[in-house]
Amino acid sequence: MRISSLLGTVVVGCILMSGCAPPRPEMRPGLPASAAADGAGAGELLPTGMHITPEVAEGSLFQPLNPDLPGRPDFVAGQAVTSTSSPDGQTLLILTSGYNRISGLDGKNLPEASNEYIFVYDVSGHKPVKRQVLQVPNTFNGIAWHPSGQTFYAAGGVDDNVHVFELKAGVWREEGNPIALGHTAGHGLRVRPMAAGVAVNASGTQALVANFENDSVSVIDLTKRAVVTEVDLRPGKVNPAQRGVAGGEYPFWVVLKGDRKAYVSSQRDQEVVVLDLGGPVPLVVGRIPVGHQPNKMLLNRAQTRLYVANGNSDTVSVINTATDKVVEEINTTAPPELWPGRQGLKGSNPNSLALSPDERTLYVTNGGTNAVAVIRLGLEAGDGPSQVIGLLPTGWYPNAVSLSQDGSWLHVVNGKSNAGPNPGACRDTLSTAPDALDSCRSRNQYVWQLTKAGLLSLPLPSAAHLATLTWQVAANNHFPSARRHQADAAIIASVRERIKHVIYIVKENRSYDQVLGDLEVGNGAPTLTLFPEPITPNHHALARQFVTLDHFFASGEVSGDGWNWSTAARTTDVTEKMVPMLYGGRGLTYDWEGTNRNINVGLATVEARKAAHPQTPDDPDLLPGTADVAAPDGPAGEAGTGYLWDAALRQGLTVRNYGFFGDLARYQPAHPAFIPVVRQPFAAAQVQFFPTKPSLQDHSDPYFRGYDQKNADFWLFKEWEREFEDYVRNGNLPALQLVRLPHDHFGDFRAAIDGVNTPDTQMADNDYAVGLLVEKVAKSPYKDSTLIFVVEDDAQNGADHVDAHRTLAYIVGPYVKQGTVVSTPSTTVNLVRTIEVVLGLEPMGLTDGLAEPMSEVFELTAWPWTYTALIPEVLRTTQLPLPARTALNSLPQTAQTRAFARPRRDVTYWEQVMAGQHFAVEDDLDEARFNRALWHGLLGEGTPYPAARDGHD
Repeated sequence: MRISSLLGTVVVGCILMSGCAPPRPEMRPGLPASAAADGAGAGELLPTGMHITPEVAEGSLFQPLNPDLPGRPDFVAGQAVTSTSSPDGQTLLILTSGYNRISGLDGKNLPEASNEYIFVYDVSGHKPVKRQVLQVPNTFNGIAWHPSGQTFYAAGGVDDNVHVFELKAGVWREEGNPIALGHTAGHGLRVRPMAAGVAVNASGTQALVANFENDSVSVIDLTKRAVVTEVDLRPGKVNPAQRGVAGGEYPFWVVLKGDRKAYVSSQRDQEVVVLDLGGPVPLVVGRIPVGHQPNKMLLNRAQTRLYVANGNSDTVSVINTATDKVVEEINTTAPPELWPGRQGLKGSNPNSLALSPDERTLYVTNGGTNAVAVIRLGLEAGDGPSQVIGLLPTGWYPNAVSLSQDGSWLHVVNGKSNAGPNPGACRDTLSTAPDALDSCRSRNQYVWQLTKAGLLSLPLPSAAHLATLTWQVAANNHFPSARRHQADAAIIASVRERIKHVIYIVKENRSYDQVLGDLEVGNGAPTLTLFPEPITPNHHALARQFVTLDHFFASGEVSGDGWNWSTAARTTDVTEKMVPMLYGGRGLTYDWEGTNRNINVGLATVEARKAAHPQTPDDPDLLPGTADVAAPDGPAGEAGTGYLWDAALRQGLTVRNYGFFGDLARYQPAHPAFIPVVRQPFAAAQVQFFPTKPSLQDHSDPYFRGYDQKNADFWLFKEWEREFEDYVRNGNLPALQLVRLPHDHFGDFRAAIDGVNTPDTQMADNDYAVGLLVEKVAKSPYKDSTLIFVVEDDAQNGADHVDAHRTLAYIVGPYVKQGTVVSTPSTTVNLVRTIEVVLGLEPMGLTDGLAEPMSEVFELTAWPWTYTALIPEVLRTTQLPLPARTALNSLPQTAQTRAFARPRRDVTYWEQVMAGQHFAVEDDLDEARFNRALWHGLLGEGTPYPAARDGHD
């Protein structure tokens, strides 16, 4: 029996007989000193609800990626994405592509320290030894060796070039200027180019580069150091008869077979494009359908098999390169014995591959489950099908795996880490530019700056130890075979029997301490509170009346990934790779709420798109169809339908959408089809909203405006109220309502209507709208059959003394405990899972399918409840039509109430300190300047931004 087969037999036997279960928590090596707060003892708790145990493997070594910056000895880089071994196996390169920005005392990025990095490790002795760190202004995943091993190439990302590094006198140096690729723009609206995957041919004469935003491949003559041709990968550009046919878009990775054949993964179109390089000009000669979001690819030594990681299908496609046909699809999530009947749930996000020296074992990084899958390959008759035989735990979101030359050591690169406290965060939401010496931004505590990368190295485990590590991964991810999580099933079942309607409110960017830090109960830091009770009386009242969730964590870092966690309970690998790049100002577009390259791909035709945005190019080959490159798939592989509303619709439930996933372009005054803010749009017959998701087209209120800081949440509530009253009259309230109330994001002060034009009034407006909605339900016939869930999409714009992910969440309605503090850690995923369980929905993916519902907030007693919205006093300085002050709708007149009865600064001040900021799209800001302004504008220039937790609670 072959070694790989024997290994698989032992592992499977251990799993089936539970003979190789994980050691007791206290016996596990390598655990952080502070274990998870939920008592699982399974390592470090992530804001996704999963755990990581990167050093639990025997003999493992975990190293931070420190680039040794002068004057910054403790700096660690984030977002490591690719590793590659030299042809002789002695050198390992690790590439970062992400945020990686450092600010100086003047609040500006330090050019010498705000770059991406190439780490050069000597792995000849298995345990990596860092030899050198090279800096590159921008990158995007692509790095490749020359066959000689004396040169390597790194794609320059948004700089649209390729960097060339050569080894001279034992030192790596960049040789000459980067090779320019020659693009002036990418395809779409306001899109820049993006050089991604790069590969070199066998003879070392040519390199191919995937142009991620141009849907093409550039062919470089390496001797001339110049592009000799560019191949458009889209069917309609290859053959005019196929105009308007999707294909070849968002090319990510390139693999070369010898000198004559190339394979390119197309992430939007679920295909690998085949190029013939043997003729006078390269030609597209084939398209191989594979899984969704194909990313990295790997050829075996004989170049007879091509392995393709499919990030959105949780599979590896195996292609016979003689026939260019897929011969096998391998699931990467877990051994079948450990994952029975769960293959439909997606979310393990395979994204990198490596082969053992005998090529009978494939190693695949599963970014979504923080593990490396060990796959026994079925290559010959009698081998059986290829399958996962074990799992290795890693750090958070592994992006690359490499092997030592002898195959005895694995090197795994991960892209993320927990952020920890951020009391000195500068991204509160506003920020003064003039205060050049203000040290706030120089503390570099923005969530993406606190999110670090690492390198895990470990010897190949024995079969018995691999089985133990497999159980560890199962425990880390709450696999059902490893953890039976139905302790409170009776409570949840009872709630499900009685609750028929869920209203799900998503807001923007606030941290827990920023709003509830002054609450007399719970774990808050009053010194970090910018919006105390007089400004947010409903936030405080709802926390007191129902459940205070003081250890609730947003699963996403920012809106880009936060809206996916809030609506799909997971992200795709495309999202994980692109979001930190965009937020770091390194190119790409906001592709995570239904637009791709600023095109509404929810609309299938050029005519429909041009009607929505007249500046849309008149090109049928620009992103044809309705595929969304970043969207998660449904559990049965339904393309792009892995969202909460899709789950409800699949279950036959009614859905109504108020502002989720809309096309925001028409809200800008310069837009040819500008839609002005209308206070009562239904009465004016003025359509306000255009969905970006086909499945939301017939389920969205067209008169509910989407994200627009010029508008007031008060008027959004009034439009929701108009339909709610109709539902009450007709007795047909939808099972699931999605409501977006975004004014706690802040912005567009001068253009904001009704004098709601300062952070104080905008936060109060958001607070009052939430209170009004709760009051409306509480005083309706649906009060005893409806639950209201409220969450922030992320916590990036506020400081917090516990963690940069800690944020606000509420569950309101019958069967919710009253006057209770729940400090059990919970996350966005737990909240979404609770909605699913209450409505009887099937899980959308792996993450929510394995998550616990928040049963601790419920009880079987249906206590009577009511609610009256409180009016923040500061709103009386606006022109909103507010009711008269009464004892029921107002806070008592105290010194604190009076102190916050007027905005702390006027609109002129905020316009000055916000000059140049762009509020049209979530987070499209100089966030550090934005946040610093909020702190000083609200608390005064004399109040220093806190650098450390003061311990006051």
